[in-house]
Amino acid sequence: MKRVLFPVLGAMAVFASGVTPSAADDRYADRPPVMVSPDLSAPWVLQLGNAPGIVRQNRQVVQQPRLRSAQPAQPDRVRTAAVQAPAKRVAMRPQINPIYLPQEVAYDGPQKPGTIVIDTTQNFLFLIEKNGKARRYGVGTGKPGFEWSGTHKITNKREWPDWRPPAQMIKREAAKGRYLPTYLAGGMENPLGARALYLGTTEYRIHGTNQPWTIGGAVSSGCIRMRNEDVVDLYERVNVGTTVEVI
Repeated sequence: MKRVLFPVLGAMAVFASGVTPSAADDRYADRPPVMVSPDLSAPWVLQLGNAPGIVRQNRQVVQQPRLRSAQPAQPDRVRTAAVQAPAKRVAMRPQINPIYLPQEVAYDGPQKPGTIVIDTTQNFLFLIEKNGKARRYGVGTGKPGFEWSGTHKITNKREWPDWRPPAQMIKREAAKGRYLPTYLAGGMENPLGARALYLGTTEYRIHGTNQPWTIGGAVSSGCIRMRNEDVVDLYERVNVGTTVEVI
């Protein structure tokens, strides 16, 4: 009699509590995955290198980390590592002097509108306009021993130009222990920058630079360098055949 009574009482207790056998087994079923909100996932995205301002060609889906049993915490070891790892210092590059930013200025020279005049003493490039005005840009010019002057025409224009260093430059830099490539495709790492305006049959150009902090100085091997933003602006304003006077 007792063997029959106990199972019956157990079943009655389950139904009295309102929990069905199938519901009781739910606690052993697979639970849905833990979802992390976008705000909480931001630190993971940053650690993977997708910080603001970084553009990647091939975007990959970032999967949320799976929860797993954590290892015993070791606070002493973590604290010691934090003390031993010094904070990285970000090297601050000098900023461009505002005087070398583009601006409209008065100009009373004899050149016709549309002419480019480059003052290698003050490191300014003037695009002559009408009514006694000129658009002035800051430029980098030839370092000592590489100064030059003369009048030429723009014979070619290139967007994101390739760079083929002259043989003399390759030899000269190799003597200093700096070895240049014979060819470098256009792009942000190319020293000619975003645009290039070729001057006559010379090896000189007006071109952009990936070192804008050098604008205003005598820094080049004879070429006239501009900020990328400025050389793009100039590129759109002048055509092949424009006269360029370097003084």
